Amino acid sequence: MKRASGRRTLFLSKGCRMRQTKTVGVIGGMGPSATVEFFRRLVVATPARSDQEHLRIVIDNNPGVPSRTDAILYDGTSPEAALVEMAKRLEAMGAEVLAMPCNTAHSFREPMQAAVKIPLLDMIGETVAAVDVKRVGLLATTGTIRMKLYHRAFRRQGIEIIAPHGASQQTVARAIEAIKASRSLAEVAVALAGVVAELRMAGAEAVIAGCTEISLIDGAAMSLPWIDALDCLVEATIREAVPLA
Repeated sequence: MKRASGRRTLFLSKGCRMRQTKTVGVIGGMGPSATVEFFRRLVVATPARSDQEHLRIVIDNNPGVPSRTDAILYDGTSPEAALVEMAKRLEAMGAEVLAMPCNTAHSFREPMQAAVKIPLLDMIGETVAAVDVKRVGLLATTGTIRMKLYHRAFRRQGIEIIAPHGASQQTVARAIEAIKASRSLAEVAVALAGVVAELRMAGAEAVIAGCTEISLIDGAAMSLPWIDALDCLVEATIREAVPLA
């Protein structure tokens, strides 16, 4: 498959020359650690030989955005207005392409895109495009699963998606909460490994890290190939912001 392991490092060969790059706006804070990790991976992935060849990146790290999952599951405060305002603010600050390292927030992507004239990258679509197996597992928030963000996209590609349910999905949800609370990633990884093993037994041929908190886990030790949505977003950002000469 195209992307089944670890984190990307360099997407362009050293022989490639870059044209004028685009300013990247990051709609962040959901959560802060995931935003930091996206920024880190983006810097590592940029084919730069000096400070001056790196991307200009403007980050709106707003952890005050209302819970996306609470809005979806419990009719909580909608984050749409806050997300739209962030997109517009970043555009006003000079961003030419937007990236949002939060899977569940993509439930509100359409009104966000409608509010700005610059492209807002689709992390869900980019991840789906990276999969070339017939049955794929999903580790994601309960909100992402309820909204069927990945389910709908994979159905269009004729790929079956296998998501945890019941106690297994509760384990995933608790793992995400633990990562947000800065608890031990090693302990969280053990819990998620059990869920991945269940997905494998159910027929999954690979598994998607479909929450940017889960992206903080090292997927190399999992029993299925690990497809990281955050890596897919990094690659899309580089593709859009770093034109080749």
